[in-house]
Amino acid sequence: MMPILEESCRSALNPHGGPALELDSDFGSLEGDAYDLVERRYGDRGLALTRERFSSRNEDGDIVCTARNGDRIVGTMSVRFDGVGGLHTDLLFGAELAEWRAEGVRLCEFGSLAVDRHAVESRALLAQIFHLGYLHAHRRARCQRLVIEVNPRHVAFYRRWLGLLPYTTARHNPRVNAPAVLMSIDFETIREQIALWAGRPGMLSSARCLYPLFWDEATEAAMLAKLP
Repeated sequence: MMPILEESCRSALNPHGGPALELDSDFGSLEGDAYDLVERRYGDRGLALTRERFSSRNEDGDIVCTARNGDRIVGTMSVRFDGVGGLHTDLLFGAELAEWRAEGVRLCEFGSLAVDRHAVESRALLAQIFHLGYLHAHRRARCQRLVIEVNPRHVAFYRRWLGLLPYTTARHNPRVNAPAVLMSIDFETIREQIALWAGRPGMLSSARCLYPLFWDEATEAAMLAKLP
């Protein structure tokens, strides 16, 4: 399997300074510094982690978004597209996903999200990684609904700061030996929040969400144009 972050196609995606987001469009297996970051941050929360969790998904076009500060990876998130191999969330929440699929909804899953605990402006970093994933999932691939699985103690964070809603009670996830809740949001809702708040960091306290830290319209267009 080809390790991420060694492809010549990667490019810096932050024209206004700060952490430079870099993209590897070949999913492969999560390896190297990016895997180490995920393992470290999951371990901080007492979650078990195995490399088998990050199987190769080139056939479905999955990607890994990463953020670097110089030579150091400070953030990463996978974007997993629904396809032959399904989604990680199918293991616990296959029935719920089947209902959306039956309605013709195109699903996408964000996972393996990790931000270095020492990263500067970690909320802005999280917002930009999430925005980059949104560009791939919705603006480029035309997915309609985002699904994620989170530990129950993180439900309030994702609901408040990104607007995702819980759709199930907690179920045991054997991949990390911990409970998980299915959360989801329509990508059109994300697009509306970006249009309302993005590029206005001064509104963060009044908005009470992360969307003011997302890229403004012009920067988003520049980011979208750089995607392979």
